[in-house]
Amino acid sequence: MDEPSVQLNLEIRDAVVKALATRRPILHHLNADTSWLLQIPRPANAIKHGSRIYYNVLIDPWFVGGQSDVAKWFSQQWHATESAVKSIAEVEELARQVEILAGGLRLGKGSAKGQTEDASLETFVDVVALSHEFTDHCHKETLLEVHKDVPVFATEQAAKLVSSWQHFRTVITTPTFLNDADWRDYSLSPLPSWLSITRLTAVGDSLYYHSALLLTFATHPFLSPAAPKKRSSLSINGDGAEDLSSSTGSEAAECVIYTPHGIPHTALTPIAKADPPLHTLAFLHGLHDISISAAQQLNLGAKNGVRAQRILKAKYWVATHDEVKKGGGFISWFLRRKIWTVEDALKAASADIDGQAVHTNGIDDEFEAVHFRDLGNGESSVLE
Repeated sequence: MDEPSVQLNLEIRDAVVKALATRRPILHHLNADTSWLLQIPRPANAIKHGSRIYYNVLIDPWFVGGQSDVAKWFSQQWHATESAVKSIAEVEELARQVEILAGGLRLGKGSAKGQTEDASLETFVDVVALSHEFTDHCHKETLLEVHKDVPVFATEQAAKLVSSWQHFRTVITTPTFLNDADWRDYSLSPLPSWLSITRLTAVGDSLYYHSALLLTFATHPFLSPAAPKKRSSLSINGDGAEDLSSSTGSEAAECVIYTPHGIPHTALTPIAKADPPLHTLAFLHGLHDISISAAQQLNLGAKNGVRAQRILKAKYWVATHDEVKKGGGFISWFLRRKIWTVEDALKAASADIDGQAVHTNGIDDEFEAVHFRDLGNGESSVLE
């Protein structure tokens, strides 16, 4: 590279290192649709000497190839945009590079290929979280590339499907987060005690289509008499069940809510009633309104997102599952898509919320502090 290119490269690297030094969660959009890598910084006293800084949650991975539900003649789709990440190996490399830049791993001496000192590390993926059994969320070919010792948290039907492949050693049905719940009670082994993975469900949604994954974590030490007891670790990387019950600090935790098809705002009551309190850091909800003709709503879209965000008061609203994919099959003839912007949804919400007129200024004031992110294919964001 010429001198200006070298200088630019160094400046970009320095900016990335400075951002990582904040030790805040990082969200990576792995394709143009709804595959994500969430990197959660481990609490300071959960980082052993020489161990990794981030705990990596892989969400709904589908990178290459098509997906079909029921039968190919009925419904089949392909990514319209080539995925920025095309394999689990590339996810591993992304996580490895972040660790190196954050100072969690150091290159081995004399290593020309950039190998790390921790040669025993088999995978950087700590857990897989699946929101639905549909194959654009639970994609067999992609998931079979994940190391067999990585635990999978999946909804009931998705868990049955994944278990039938006889690939993963640990498949756990994601529990439902209830009203007045303590998120720490859902920190199931082999998760570390400072993290839980649950789901939110809506009344009358028998197929759990309009549900959400709830990833809750304490990135700072916490103290509570109800803190979980120390459990045996099943983590592939040997750091899955750190016991923080003797720590000090705030009991409140942060959460990321991921709902690719949208969740009715009325189903978010458990967040408001959680004890200890939950602070919504990021809300992943799409903007596009998608339905099958007038018969069934598929993706609830931005108008519902506005209603939900007014309850959650998330610091970040991140668009997801809005890729206009290449489609085929019988069902593609009946799909209807309306593309909303946040601004249009706010105007619609201002005119009428729950049947009551609301002044535009009131809605605008509520959303003034919200950081909306429409992360493109391969883009990342530090959630400060």
